[in-house]
Amino acid sequence: MDDVSVLWDLEDDPDGNVQHIAENDLSFEEVEEVLLDPDNKVQVSRTTGRPITFGWTSTGRHIAVVWETVIDDPSTIRVRTAYEVSPKRRRS
Repeated sequence: MDDVSVLWDLEDDPDGNVQHIAENDLSFEEVEEVLLDPDNKVQVSRTTGRPITFGWTSTGRHIAVVWETVIDDPSTIRVRTAYEVSPKRRRS
């Protein structure tokens, strides 16, 4: 994603996205690294219908980031959740 701003809740908000990803042992830096990498494809979450991006962090973790668009112009998104996932195996 090019030229995208990411909205984060306050770190002390118990219901915020920063706390939620911290509960999944992720930092907002890891999440943004995957989310903003233009090589990572955006798909649709089967459970929520929201956009979801899968990718590798520089720390070697494969994560999924679920997000939503809050403003179209300028492009601004809000992370809903992120969690570590096993990478899918490619079928030959």
